[in-house]
Amino acid sequence: MKIHGLQKMTLLDFPGRVACTVFLGGCDMRCPFCHNAELIDGSAEPIMDENELLSFLKKRKGLLDGVAFTGGEPTLRKDLPELFHTIKTMGYPIKLDTNGLHPDRLRVLLDEGLLDYVAMDIKNSPEKYAMTCGLASIDLKPIYESIEILKTSGIDYEFRTTVVDEFHAKEDFEAIGKMIEGAKAYYLQAFTDRDTVVYENLHAPTRKCMELYCDIVRKFVPNSSLRGI
Repeated sequence: MKIHGLQKMTLLDFPGRVACTVFLGGCDMRCPFCHNAELIDGSAEPIMDENELLSFLKKRKGLLDGVAFTGGEPTLRKDLPELFHTIKTMGYPIKLDTNGLHPDRLRVLLDEGLLDYVAMDIKNSPEKYAMTCGLASIDLKPIYESIEILKTSGIDYEFRTTVVDEFHAKEDFEAIGKMIEGAKAYYLQAFTDRDTVVYENLHAPTRKCMELYCDIVRKFVPNSSLRGI
């Protein structure tokens, strides 16, 4: 497996753990506000393979207590379970970031006991989902299925939304709240512009708007909060 990026240590990506973050290329969404746009089509040059990653993790035993996988969309990699098995035998808990489009693969990872934490992106209200993902259309059945899988998984998980002023309004968060009602945790994080974001003229909402949106979802998910603000 080709690895397209590695953050060697983070206190932010895996709640409660000192972790590294592994970036995998390739995604089946085209979100205009994506911070990792160079990973979307998998064209970014890999920096290492899985053997080099495992060697790194072996050397970091005792310094790290978690490995977070993000992308891109990690579940596109069919050999992910094999790699996760190896990492778990090394004693590392694993966190997965996912867009929720592949509930069958998510279920396999959960059924095999390979995940300790999952963060699933909720892009927007159903009516705006495809637009927010940069797609002409989208089948939301897999999204709803992944939501239910996580809600009944028994592991730690969160749903989260990157909020962009040009894409989100208060009525969207009423709909999002209904989508994930009863979830364990939900976070709203404001869009931050970077050089790697392909689309220009996107903006973060004001803090007042973010607080309003959070209050709306809190009716459905009491443990809802702002992140990074």
